[in-house]
Parts: sequence; C-alpha cells; structure tokens
Amino acid sequence: MTTRRHLLDYDLKTLGAILTGSGMPGFRAKQVMEWVFHRRAKNFDEMSNLSLDDRAWLTENFDIFTSEHVRTVAANDRTEKILLRWPDGGLTEAVMIPSDDDHADDYGRTVVSHRRTACLSTQVGCPVGCAFCASGLEGLDRNLTRGQVVEQALRLTHGLPTERRLTNVVFMGMGEPLANLEVTVGTVETLMAPWAFHISARKITVSTVGLPPQMRLLAKRGIPLTLAISLHAPDDGLRRSIIPWAKGISIDMIVAAAGEYFQATGREVTLEYIMLDGVNTRLDHADKLAEIARKIRANVNLIYYNEVAQLPFYRPEGPTMLAFQQRLRSRGVNVHIRRSRGRDASAACGQLARQEMKLPVVQAAASEK
Repeated sequence: MTTRRHLLDYDLKTLGAILTGSGMPGFRAKQVMEWVFHRRAKNFDEMSNLSLDDRAWLTENFDIFTSEHVRTVAANDRTEKILLRWPDGGLTEAVMIPSDDDHADDYGRTVVSHRRTACLSTQVGCPVGCAFCASGLEGLDRNLTRGQVVEQALRLTHGLPTERRLTNVVFMGMGEPLANLEVTVGTVETLMAPWAFHISARKITVSTVGLPPQMRLLAKRGIPLTLAISLHAPDDGLRRSIIPWAKGISIDMIVAAAGEYFQATGREVTLEYIMLDGVNTRLDHADKLAEIARKIRANVNLIYYNEVAQLPFYRPEGPTMLAFQQRLRSRGVNVHIRRSRGRDASAACGQLARQEMKLPVVQAAASEK
C-alpha cells in the first residue's frame, strides 16, 4: 500500500530529487510548485502542462491538502478565522487579517497598501498555559508538521481574490513557535521562497513567550525576521503568576537573549504586552516596562485582551490603555496600541477550537471600549 506524502512538507530541491528519482524530468518540481503556490491549484488534475501519467503518479503519492476545513467565521471588520481538523482529529486555527491603508508616496500621490496578514498556529493546543489564554486550557496535544503550518497559509490564500496575495505572516496562533523551532524555521523558508509565497523576512513575525536557548538558535540562522516576545508583565513575580513557563526563565535571561538576537540580525525585537485590567495596567507597571524596553531598544505593542469564559481577566477601558501608552512614551519608548481585530469572530487564540469541542467560550461585542 502506498504511503501518501504531504507535498507541503518539502522544499523545491527536495521535491525535485523525489520526482527525478521517479523518472520525471528535472523541471517538473518547479512546475508543480508554481501550480500550487502561484496558480492555487487544489489538486494535481488541474496541472494541465503535466503529462497524464505524471498527474496520476502525483495523485497516488502526494496530498496537497491533508486537513478538513471545518468552518470559517467572519468578523465585521473582514477578519476571517478558519478552523482546520487534521487526520488525527487535532484542531487548529488560522486567521486572515485584511488591511487597506491609504498613504502618500514620495511624490505626494495617494497609494493604497493592500496588506493581507496570515496568523498561523504551530501546535495543536499549547504547552505554555498562560492563565489568560484559551489555547492552553487543554494543554499541548502535539507539534504540527512543516506541511501543516504551510497548509494554513495556503488555505488562507485560497480565500483571497486572485488579485490579492499574502503580504505578511505572524506566528501568533495556537502554540509556542520556538517550542517547534525546526518546523517554524522550515515554514519561514517556504514563506520566503520565490517558488512559494515570496514574502520578505521583514514582513514575517515569530512570537515567543521567551525561550532563551531557542532564541539564540534562531539568531544563528541569520533570518532578519521580527521576533516578538510575549512579555505581558514587567517583573518576574507578576509574570510567573500568569505564565507558568516563566517560573524557570527570568526577564533578565530573556533580555540577554533578545540582545544577542539584535546583534546577530540587526532587527529590533518587539515586546508584546496584553493588557489585563487591574492586573498589569498600573502606571508603575509602565515604568518598569519602559526600563526593560530601553535595555534592548525594543518596540512595545499594547494589546487589548480578548475575554475567555471561565477566566478571571477583563479587557481594560480605552482611557487605561491610553494612559499606559502615554507613560511609556514619556519615558522614550516606541509604543503602539494594537488595534483589536476579529473580536466578534472568537479571534482570541483557541476560542474557535473550544467551540468545536463544545467547551465554553465568550462572544464579545465587536466594538472596542
């Protein structure tokens, strides 16, 4: 019995070796990848410039898609979340975030930037267990494969009009990307490859709770992507109370590894800070966060919390967010409030999967406070 392989697990060179080993011409792999990534073919029968025999062999030996597309949920702001079920029953989520911004070019002409950002998951479930997050409520099931992470991006692409393409990718879905480091790096290589998505490394963000050894390994790869650290607290005591994995990892250790990442890649890191009302939102918290950001010349993103049922955390009011931002700016920190997207589509990580498993979630109003 033939064991079918996932086409998206392979890069162009490896696929070329497999196909030439089966007797196909050397250029066949490039044709296949062009059909999959550029022409968005859903199956091998659509690849009309391949011989019938080659198409039959590919169909017998490879799958392009291995997941079941369970459903799509669309928010009022056009953000779309898709829920995928893998053959072993595992569920993961991926999100498409559209953004069409007007700006003036160097000649004063109005230009529209059509950004399409994919938010990808790297694991089924999550091992980190952040006290405020839905993804980790059921713990970690398993790592996803390279092909399964790439498949999320490809499925999101298939939901776009033909004139649109993925422009940005963030690894901020379910799971800890650096706990699945080789798959994350392999996926980044596919995202960057001209034969695939051809996305600049500077438009790819990998988010981590802060794993210093893996951060150093990523730095050694020399890929100039954006590293985002999910800090969420300005001191070790508070951080360890809301992020269990932080018990053995101090903020100083994370700062040291982030500094090495900057030295190796030339890319400033970003500190992600989910605002939990009354927990980490005081002005003295902002003062401590400013000290950390200045040590590594980091940017800071303040993020509105998306509530999760049965968890004792709440979304802060707008004035709280603004006061925190202003305090950071007064201390020389480059800080932005990240606009909440897809809130009415259970966009918080893990919420849609929990719905599918008949576990409780919360549906919040779409508007921000």
